[in-house]
Amino acid sequence: MTATAPIGIFDSGVGGLTVLRAIRARLPALPLVYLGDTARVPYGSRSPETVRRYAVEGGRFLLERQVQMVVVACNTVSAVALDALCDALPVPVIGVVEPGAEAAVAATRSGRIGIIGTETTIASRAYEEAIRNRLPTARTLARPCPLLVPLAEQGWTDNDVARAALAHYLEDLRREEIDTLVLGCTHYPLFKPLLADLLGPGVRLVDSAEATATVVATRLGAPTGEPVEPTFYLTDLPHTFSEVAARFLGGPVRHVFQVRY
Repeated sequence: MTATAPIGIFDSGVGGLTVLRAIRARLPALPLVYLGDTARVPYGSRSPETVRRYAVEGGRFLLERQVQMVVVACNTVSAVALDALCDALPVPVIGVVEPGAEAAVAATRSGRIGIIGTETTIASRAYEEAIRNRLPTARTLARPCPLLVPLAEQGWTDNDVARAALAHYLEDLRREEIDTLVLGCTHYPLFKPLLADLLGPGVRLVDSAEATATVVATRLGAPTGEPVEPTFYLTDLPHTFSEVAARFLGGPVRHVFQVRY
C-alpha cells in the first residue's frame, strides 16, 4: 500500500459527503473513494446487528479498491459497528464519534455538552461514553432529531420548517444551559447557521466531520500534487443525487457509479 493510495469513505447515504468535503479540503491531492449505501438508507432506525452487517459489506467493497484507510462517515455506523469493521478489515478504520467527542471536550468550558443525532446514534450512548472517558465530570444531554436528515436532503436548512424543528429539539438543551453542541450526524453541518442563530454565541458547535478530517490529515500528512477528483459509488442512484451532492459539496459531482455487492 502506497502513501498515495486512496482513502475509502463509507456512509449509509449522502450525509457523509460533508466528511468527504472536509477531508478533501485538507488533502486535495489524495484520491478519495466514497461509498454510499443509498439502496438501504437510512441506517439510523435499524438494529445494531443489521448495521454491523451492512458496514462490513461496505468496508470489504472499499478494500477491493485498494484503499489505505477507511473513514466511517456515518455516526450510526461509528456508534455501533466500528469494532466489527476494525476486526474485519486489515487497514486503519476511523469513525466520527471519537474525533467529535475529543473536540467537544476541548471546546467546553462548563462541562455541559449537548449531543444531537439519529435515534440509533443517541440510543447507543456512544458519544456520551466517549466524552465521559475524556471528561468524567461532563454533564451530557443527548437528543434524537429524526426530522433533520430529510430536511437537509430537501435543502430545507434555513427556513421556517427547519427553524421550528430545531427550536423544538433544542428546547431542553437550551434550558440546561449547554455551552457545547455536538452535531452527531453528518447531515447536521448544513444547519450550522441556523443552529448558531438559535443557540447564540455562547454555545460552541462541534462538527464531527471537521474533527474527523483533522484526525485523518494528522495521521496521513498532506501529499503534494494536483487536486484529484473523488470517485463516488452508490448502491442505488436516486435521481436527486447530483442535486443533493452539489448542495453538500458546494459544487458539481463527477465520476458517479452505481454498484452492487
